Amino acid sequence: MRSALVAVLALLFALPMHGADDPILRLDYSNPSLFPGQWTLILHPDGTGHFHAEGGNKPAEENDLILPATVDRDVALNGSFADRVFRTVRQHKLLLAEPCESHLKVAFQGWKKLSYSGPEGKGGCEFNYSKNKDIQELGDSLVAVGSTLIEGARLELLLQHDPLGLDKAIQYIVEASDDGRLQQMSAIKDILERLENDPRVLDRVRKRARILLARGDK
Repeated sequence: MRSALVAVLALLFALPMHGADDPILRLDYSNPSLFPGQWTLILHPDGTGHFHAEGGNKPAEENDLILPATVDRDVALNGSFADRVFRTVRQHKLLLAEPCESHLKVAFQGWKKLSYSGPEGKGGCEFNYSKNKDIQELGDSLVAVGSTLIEGARLELLLQHDPLGLDKAIQYIVEASDDGRLQQMSAIKDILERLENDPRVLDRVRKRARILLARGDK
C-alpha cells in the first residue's frame, strides 16, 4: 500500500504544475464542414496543455470513413513552438492591439477565438481571416496542431478497426506535414511509435510512421 502511494505521489510531482496566474492561451475553433466540427486547445508556455474535440455532422461523402467523434487528451508540444505562440500574443498586446478580423471576402476557414490570460491581464480576439499576418499565422499554426491531434486519434481507430485503412490515412499525414497543414508530429508520437513497431501493419505504413517521427516537432 505504501509503495503504491509513493508511486502516485512521484507521478504527481513529475507533472507540470501551473498556478492560477500562469499564462494560458486558449483557442476555440469551429467549422461545421469538418468532423469533429468544434474543438478547444489550451496551451501553457512550457508546451503542455489539453485538447478536446467533439460535435458536428459527418459529411455524407465521408459516411464510410472511420473518424473520431470525440477526442479528449493532454498534449505536450515543443517548447520553441510554445515560445513563438506566447511571444506573438505579447507582441500584439495580448491580442488587443487591433481587431483581428479582416472582413475581407475570403473563403471560410473556420472561426478561431483566441483567449489569453496571465499576470499582464486578459485579452483575445475572434476571426475567420486576420488582416494581421502574425495573427493569421498564429491561428494557422494552432489549427494545424489541432488537426494533427485529430488525425492521430483517427490512426488509433484505424489500427483497431481497419488496419488496411492506415495506408491512405498516414500518406495524407505525410503530405499535409510537408505543406504545413499539419504541425507538431511529436504530439502524436505515441500512435506513430506503435505503428512503426507493429509487424501486423503494412511495411509502408511503418516506414511513413518512421518518417513522421523523424520530423518530430515540425
